[in-house]
Amino acid sequence: MGAKIYSITLGLGSCHIIQDQGVIAIDTGNPKKGKEFLKGLEEASIKPEEVNLIVLTHGHFDHIGSTAEIKELTGAKVAMHQNEQAWLEKGLKPMPPGVTRWGKFLSGFITAVMIPFVHIPPTEVDLVLGDEGLSLTEYGVAGKIMYTPGHSSGSVSVLLDSGEAFVGDLAMNKLPMRRGPGLPVFAEDWAKVQESWTMLLEQGVQTVYPAHGEPFSIDIIKDALS
Repeated sequence: MGAKIYSITLGLGSCHIIQDQGVIAIDTGNPKKGKEFLKGLEEASIKPEEVNLIVLTHGHFDHIGSTAEIKELTGAKVAMHQNEQAWLEKGLKPMPPGVTRWGKFLSGFITAVMIPFVHIPPTEVDLVLGDEGLSLTEYGVAGKIMYTPGHSSGSVSVLLDSGEAFVGDLAMNKLPMRRGPGLPVFAEDWAKVQESWTMLLEQGVQTVYPAHGEPFSIDIIKDALS
């Protein structure tokens, strides 16, 4: 029987819960979303202490904001790439540049209007990830963490053996970022975005789970890269 997947909206983005032999959480949304997280777990009939790992796809504020709170609620370890470890441990708030006209406007707007009012409670990264990634077998999940830079230099994805990929902001499918599914409108290195997707395609991804919006078929990404 395959893993069960639950999505909990935590502000701008989603926290994805993977329930296999063990339970992991992917991303923690905006700050102060602990109550919403607990409500989502309750609806999925999962106890907080069952969550044994929090994987952060990257270090932007809407993906790490409630990490300290959720870590305390669950007792889970936090895994994050070494390139962005300091963003969580020091509560930093960088914003990636836009790669489309709309992305450039939105990046400037978020930087000027939203980020000054965001406070990220810092917390320690327990599992510092390198470029080689990490098997999730030890945490009871049939899958692995893969290093997939491009949106940011420390971006990672969770790829399940069954073909689902949780890619953070390597793809987007929600307003105000995008009107439909596709590649990100923000990225530090567009060439690496393409390289990361090529690598994921070679790994046999079937379904894309972005942090912003509903999952969609990998065929959309194939078309965007062609």
